[in-house]
Amino acid sequence: MQHVILGAGPAGVIAAETIRKHAPNDSIVMVGDEPEPPYSRMAIPYLLMGNVQEEGTHLRHSPDHFGNLRIEVRQGRAKEVDVAGRKVLLADGHAIAFDRLLIATGSSPASPPIPGIHAAGVHTCWTLKDARAIKARAGHGARVLQMGAGFIGCIILEALAAPKEVSLTVVEMGDRMVPRMMGPTAGNMIRRWCESKGVKVHTGTRVEAIEHGAEPQAPGLLGKMAAAVGLGGAAKPPAGPLRVRLSNGEHIEVDLVISATGVKPNIGFLENSPVKCLMGVLTDEHMQTSVAGIYAAGDCAEAFDKVSGKTIVSAIQPNAADQAYVAALNMVGKKAELRGVTQINVLDTLGLISSSFGNWQGVPGGQHVELTDEAAFRHLSLQFKDDVMVGCNSVGWTEHVGVMRGLVEGQVKLGAWKDKLLADPTLLMEAYLASAQGQAQRAHYAAA
Repeated sequence: MQHVILGAGPAGVIAAETIRKHAPNDSIVMVGDEPEPPYSRMAIPYLLMGNVQEEGTHLRHSPDHFGNLRIEVRQGRAKEVDVAGRKVLLADGHAIAFDRLLIATGSSPASPPIPGIHAAGVHTCWTLKDARAIKARAGHGARVLQMGAGFIGCIILEALAAPKEVSLTVVEMGDRMVPRMMGPTAGNMIRRWCESKGVKVHTGTRVEAIEHGAEPQAPGLLGKMAAAVGLGGAAKPPAGPLRVRLSNGEHIEVDLVISATGVKPNIGFLENSPVKCLMGVLTDEHMQTSVAGIYAAGDCAEAFDKVSGKTIVSAIQPNAADQAYVAALNMVGKKAELRGVTQINVLDTLGLISSSFGNWQGVPGGQHVELTDEAAFRHLSLQFKDDVMVGCNSVGWTEHVGVMRGLVEGQVKLGAWKDKLLADPTLLMEAYLASAQGQAQRAHYAAA
């Protein structure tokens, strides 16, 4: 049997290794669209901070790893899936036949319709190629403007601002930072924290245009070093400064613009196929798509969220790993089900930890409680439906992050503890121990 995996990120690699473990004689072809060995995008911020070298981003560190497992790794980009002919057509004209197919093509940065968005000196921060270009420009004293302060944007912000080498300005269209993860109180608290660390933040503001300034500047220290060592063949001399016009009337001159305005699943090649797509590739509990024998996992997959009761694209690596494992087992004939995905975000922004789980905005008819200490940068918000905590978010509240996740994901019935939490939301650990253990005991006796 021949398994073809489209995508060489974490989902693709985990699926390939799982298939090999359970089907030692099957053929496996993994197709990635970048020239580098399979790597983790989540490691790119650590590369920018200098904590790891490029090899440190690689998912597997032995050059013979995939060869020893008899997993063929090919570079290519899917152009079309011929479902009737059971083959994948690549952009270079080649075709690969499959018996089982996994779509793990991930996502790509969205490109906002802004004049100058494709100018030299404007980059996304998504690939190793992007990282090389950013390192070449973001040397000591460089002026950097970042568009977007969502989850990914805040990770990039951390990488740029933590070493305190650049002058950083962040522009966010929403009325607060991390607007899809945090409410107004929490999002504005994170903004104030970033400003206290020297980052200029504009919320409720758009970039309207990016233009080239008049005179080029000398490359920064990191750029000179990159050029000297030939980092990835990158480091050509930077173009002149960029002039950025904001919707609030300000004009800012910078050396580098980073676009972090969101991502979208890479599913365009499925447009004319019978594989059903909504926001992502729609899957069932086995990670199988609407076409038998074709599966999906990772950032491009849309799976069932047991908390909201809807299908969602949950573009985080733990979910990608779980989905890939389940898909791979089913591809080799071993029945496995995904227990669901939950919206999970834990973020470190210049030392301030924030988290968000489930329906953090609440549900119609639900109850909620908030506890805020503005001076100490601490905020806690809990959302309930009946006696179940369906969502929460927190800032500067690291004591019970695991407990919050457990209560939301486990859909733990709190009983009388719901009212105790409404009166004092700091009693999370006590509520979890009493309610989760009680629920487990009831389940045990019911099974007996």
